[in-house]
Amino acid sequence: MALIPRSLRLATLVMPSVLRAGVPRACRVSCLHTLAVREPSTCDRSLLQQTKGSIRNYSVKEPLTLDMIQQRVLLVLKLYDKINPEKLTVESHFMQDLGLDSLDHVEVIMAMEDEFGFEIPDGDAEKLLRPADIIRYVADKEDIYD
Repeated sequence: MALIPRSLRLATLVMPSVLRAGVPRACRVSCLHTLAVREPSTCDRSLLQQTKGSIRNYSVKEPLTLDMIQQRVLLVLKLYDKINPEKLTVESHFMQDLGLDSLDHVEVIMAMEDEFGFEIPDGDAEKLLRPADIIRYVADKEDIYD
């Protein structure tokens, strides 16, 4: 029996459609890794045109202060339709002073999660009954101690 070169044995095992599907991806990957090393080829240019609008730039988020957190919490609460802005203070109790029920309290906590970009666990949310509690909680989460 004649010896068949290894490359031919592999080519017969792999379906031609799989080979065709893998070639464009390999071209793109090689183009991405070599963009900074050599002059752009036609593959590179087409890839750059395709991804031109999808480049992300990351930066550090704006530093928070206790005053800024307080302003943001009070603004979210003033915009909530079931809270009278005239009665709202930092020490107002959501249920006793502002007349909110437990469902309203959950909606307020969800609004705070949206505003500050992190989830508040249910166990912690039950303890946040005043705007001052929310301000202190957010400051602790963001490591702000002024």
